[in-house]
Amino acid sequence: MDSVSSEAIELDMSLPILYSFIRCPYAMRARMSIIRTGFQVEHREVILRDRPAHMMKISPKGTVPILLLSDGTVIEESLEIMEHVLSWNLTQNEEEWLRRNDIEFKFHLDRYKYPNRYDDIDEFKHREAGCKFIKSLEEKIPDGNLSDAIFPFVRQFANHNREWFDEQNWPNVHQWLTANLESEEFSECMTKHKQWIPDY
Repeated sequence: MDSVSSEAIELDMSLPILYSFIRCPYAMRARMSIIRTGFQVEHREVILRDRPAHMMKISPKGTVPILLLSDGTVIEESLEIMEHVLSWNLTQNEEEWLRRNDIEFKFHLDRYKYPNRYDDIDEFKHREAGCKFIKSLEEKIPDGNLSDAIFPFVRQFANHNREWFDEQNWPNVHQWLTANLESEEFSECMTKHKQWIPDY
């Protein structure tokens, strides 16, 4: 967490500000924690090719989600937002699951979903590597906060070729993913917002 100067905090700021992008899985899990707890924020939907100046001022790296608290504290990492909003103290087991998801699985997910962004990529080899993580989930389905932190990435993996994904023999994963996707909380999480544009 970082703090920003009072110049970067809007004088009429009455709620924490969340900068988000609807399709980003990192932003999804942050929004899920906000919805679960009823944590009040001003939601600012951004288009990543047209990042607002205020967002870039408080967080120059320009990625979402970003949570700006009323005291000027800036939280730039989705897991840190979840930890703050949920008062979540991760166990060692949860940290290991998240390491595998955020580092190993995400590495293969990006190369499976966006092979044209990389040189000499075989998307199917990366799909196969990603399946190892899915098979681990099949053996031990996460729940609670951990489930919210992981399923947006599995959703991306599934949606890249949904017909193929649905044919795989992962009954526990299919049931878990469907339950999350059909939940009221996720429906609220995916509510569309117009692009936020400052008044000035």
